Formats: sequence, C-alpha cells, structure tokens
Amino acid sequence: MRRIPVDSQTALRILKVNDAAQIAQAYQRNQEHLLQWEPERDREFYTEAWQAENISQTLAANHKGLAFPYGLFRGEILIGRFNISSVVRGAFQSASLGYWVDHQYTGQGLASRAVAELLKEATSALKLHRIEASTLLHNQASARVLLNNGFTHIGMAPNYLKINGRWQDHNLYQAILHE
Repeated sequence: MRRIPVDSQTALRILKVNDAAQIAQAYQRNQEHLLQWEPERDREFYTEAWQAENISQTLAANHKGLAFPYGLFRGEILIGRFNISSVVRGAFQSASLGYWVDHQYTGQGLASRAVAELLKEATSALKLHRIEASTLLHNQASARVLLNNGFTHIGMAPNYLKINGRWQDHNLYQAILHE
C-alpha cells in the first residue's frame, strides 16, 4: 500500500477495512478531545463493526475516484484521519477536506505537514482543481493549518453543521490547486 511520508516517523495511506479496529480505538481514546469539533456520535460509531462498514462504503467511493480516506500513521499506529471527500469531477474538479489528529500528537505540526502532502497528492495524482474546508469559528488551530497551506478564507456560513449537538457557524476556506 502506497504511503505518503509526512515526517521521518509518520505517513498517510488510504485506509483498509482491516484498519477498523485501530480506527475504533483511535476514536474511543479521542472521544472527549473530538467532542467539541465533531457531530454527536452513537455508541455504535465507536465499534470496530461500524468503522469496518464505513470504510467499506468509503472504499467503494474511492474506487470511483469520489472519496479518499487517509489514515495518519506513526509507524503502524493510527494517530489521525484525513478525508478528501465529496469529490465532484467534470468541470468542477473539487473536493472537501476534513481531518483530525490524536490529542497526544496535536501541536506538533503534523496536521499542517499532512495537509501539505495531501494538497500535492490532490494536485498531481487526484487531478483536483480545488479543495474546500471549513472550521468552527473558534477553531484557530485548524484555521492556521489551512491558512499556512495556502487556503483562502472565502466566507462564513451561519448554522453550517450540527457539531456537538447544535448548529454552529463555520468559516469556509478553499485552495485553488491549478491557476
């Protein structure tokens, strides 16, 4: 399986169904950390079975070039998720980017380096023209990751996503990959 180096110990790669146990464990250990940034989750979400089914469905979209579910691995341990999703081909050639890093590894620049590598991948291998991302208004760390990687703030969307049980405003960003 092709790995995209992020640093000497860390790499991105497309997830496999047999990563489901690690994904479930990563979500379990980061449940409190991610609570303020993600939608409310049912208990089932944190199970290996749910994660295996989710990865299976996402890989079906991946085979059509419409979704790219990456795991961030330190050695063989999953320490984050990076998703290029909602890919629209044709004249648009656009996608959405979402990501998180394990609470034990935040503040080390891993998200910034991983996003930089994914932008290269999106440009060359995935042949995308544009990537969009959104952050909660108070998520300054994620905003820095995007801005440091050439994303431009393009607006604010009121009540954009239901995060942590309530509709919340989000800042919207985009990166144009081909001028």
